[in-house]
Amino acid sequence: MDPELTLLAQTAGATVITLMTTDAWERSREGIVRLWRRVQPHRAELVAAELDASQEDVVRADTADDEETLNELRLQWQGRLRRLLADQPEAVEALRDLLDELRPEGAEEAGAPSAITQRATASGSARIYQAGGDQHIHER
Repeated sequence: MDPELTLLAQTAGATVITLMTTDAWERSREGIVRLWRRVQPHRAELVAAELDASQEDVVRADTADDEETLNELRLQWQGRLRRLLADQPEAVEALRDLLDELRPEGAEEAGAPSAITQRATASGSARIYQAGGDQHIHER
């Protein structure tokens, strides 16, 4: 798959999970389901149910500071979106438009980037900490 589409799926998956704990979730959920209805209508209701289940998991994990579960959920949605883009190339522009629509008001004017790109490589027992915003590390 094209690296640009992979990055788009990663950004979208992370955005979906992040929005699940915000006041903008209902509007975001509607946009995601609308995207599926447009390109894979036979899967739209299943995706809506998966979004609802994931949102419940995200809220629980966020409350418990369970980063492992949040990361698993991000990866799940990144995978779903990557498969959607691979199967339905016409969804690329629609997904980009949706991400633009979901970006907080004034984010670009305030100097916030439209997308965050992070790459890291670790070897041995190295640790990598990356964040697109606030980061809280609680080591045990």
